[in-house]
Amino acid sequence: MSKEEKQAFLSTVFCLILLISGKVAELMNFPYYPILFVGAIISGGWKQTSEGLLELWQERTLNVDLLMALAAIGACLIGNWFEGAMLTFIFCLSGALEEYATNKSTKEITALMNLSPTKAVRISESGEQIEVDVSELQVDDLVFVAKGSAVPIDGILLDHSTSIDEAAISGESVPVEKEPNDDVFGGTINTGNAFKMQVTKTSDQTLFAQIIKLVEHAQSEQSETASFIEKIENVYVKVVLVAVPLMILLTHFVIGWSFEESFYRGMVLLVVASPCALVASATPATLSAISNGAKKGVLFKSGKELERLADLKAIAFDKTGTLTRGKPRVTDYKQLVDDPMIPKMLVSMEAYSTHPLALAILQFFHEEERFTDLRVEEKAGTGLETVYGGHTWKLGKHAYQEGDAKETMIDHLRANGKTVIFLSKDDLLVAIVGLIDLPKTGTEDVIRYFKEQNIHTTMLTGDNEGSAAFVAEATGIDDFHANCLPAEKTEFIQQQKDQYGVNAMVGDGINDAPALATAAIGVAMGQGTDVAMDVSDIVLIKNDLEKLAYSHRLAKKLKRVVKQNIAFSLSVIALLIISNFTQFLSLPLGVIGHEGSTILVIFNGLRLLLPLKEVVSSDRAQNCGDCPLYQSSQQH
Repeated sequence: MSKEEKQAFLSTVFCLILLISGKVAELMNFPYYPILFVGAIISGGWKQTSEGLLELWQERTLNVDLLMALAAIGACLIGNWFEGAMLTFIFCLSGALEEYATNKSTKEITALMNLSPTKAVRISESGEQIEVDVSELQVDDLVFVAKGSAVPIDGILLDHSTSIDEAAISGESVPVEKEPNDDVFGGTINTGNAFKMQVTKTSDQTLFAQIIKLVEHAQSEQSETASFIEKIENVYVKVVLVAVPLMILLTHFVIGWSFEESFYRGMVLLVVASPCALVASATPATLSAISNGAKKGVLFKSGKELERLADLKAIAFDKTGTLTRGKPRVTDYKQLVDDPMIPKMLVSMEAYSTHPLALAILQFFHEEERFTDLRVEEKAGTGLETVYGGHTWKLGKHAYQEGDAKETMIDHLRANGKTVIFLSKDDLLVAIVGLIDLPKTGTEDVIRYFKEQNIHTTMLTGDNEGSAAFVAEATGIDDFHANCLPAEKTEFIQQQKDQYGVNAMVGDGINDAPALATAAIGVAMGQGTDVAMDVSDIVLIKNDLEKLAYSHRLAKKLKRVVKQNIAFSLSVIALLIISNFTQFLSLPLGVIGHEGSTILVIFNGLRLLLPLKEVVSSDRAQNCGDCPLYQSSQQH
């Protein structure tokens, strides 16, 4: 329990004790019983009243706290001591519950901040292990991470494989398997073997530090609805303060009520017309939604972006690393000669290269035996070359003679956007490998979701027409533009923004940054560049597009909840005001109706802390062989 919660709780308890004591004393005809009621009013209302007076003095604005204080004082002036104390108690109780609700909505973020490591075990040049503060670590330092310990800082895994629980930054409960040279992130938990790592970022630049900064900023920034309600609160309170004395005078001199009855009804109006529930309609709900997103690995830089996302009309995606995996995969393999040496030679020669295409081919042929006595040379303009068994073998994008009989098949592969690698033996083409960067698992489902929501989808890429067409067809995207320069992407996003109003751009690279900044909503992939993250409004920590669909559904639910809260709070205010004019409503009942509606509005907003059903199952796996895009015409 926070300090503010404890303070609100104790004030409420003392107010209740004095309220009960005052009522008992009144029933026992104790002459000084009003003192106990006044004590209840002071103990329960001093915090809100002092805050209201401070805001009036410093900012020259009026808020609902002063309305409650004036109503309690007014009730006491006409001898309704118990009603004044009851009003203060329920208002104090409502404030305590609101404090609890607000803290609950930020509880997950507080817990996240507490996960930030403060100590690390640095390995000195002599091999000695020394415990130091994380803030002392520098880039290239070596750090030891024991099993079960938190990874203290961002870095690269050095010695052997392990598994890391990255739930703190991605929301995924299943540990991620890490291999040497893989990135590891501060704030995650080592659930596998102890390992050594090399520091790549200082403590204030880590992914975890960026997450905390973004969420803290989001919590301090109000949504547009909350800002609007706050602006009208001051005017609304002034209207109420003018309406109350007018009601007292009109009902007394025009309608003929007694002054005591008119004054009492004025105090009831002061209570029930107060916009407490209206003020609480947006902020707790927005904070809850921001917390919900953070738990799922989605960071909103403010409530404004989250609220705006609900009105999304068009969305554009970068291709590589956003819609696709960012790494090429073998989709076609054709062996043109019946020779068992061919796949062995192919994988043996590629083993000498670190090119992403070579790594993809090695992964495809991971079970194939290799020659260990090859001498492979890199030939400019051809690729790799070796002599084995008296034959010259060439491997690369140009290792074949123009006019080959298989050129039709090659042209077909290239027309589909695939990179083609050739293997020749004595200048005779013997094998063809087609590779392409395949869409991520679940991308098609995400695109389908946005289309079902009548949101126009577009792909913008600097890649060639064939590659763009392949991904567009595979994902079902509405439209695509290939061979785009950064300036062209930005121009297109501006045109789309003018046409649709609320549009979004999703990307991960430096070349996407201008378009991200231009769009109404910029969405950055968390494993992209720092520049893209800096200029964006929303960050998807683990490059998971399904989380973007989740965010859109969360934004739509937030919009519904806020509308429900506003409609409900205004309806209750109108009902209570009408009931007061019919002389049906008593002050205690007015307080219960008013504060009860406030509490209901707050707890309705807290429903946004509950997780939504996923659009695509996060644990769904799909390997190359299962993928319908995988078309191997002949496997070895």
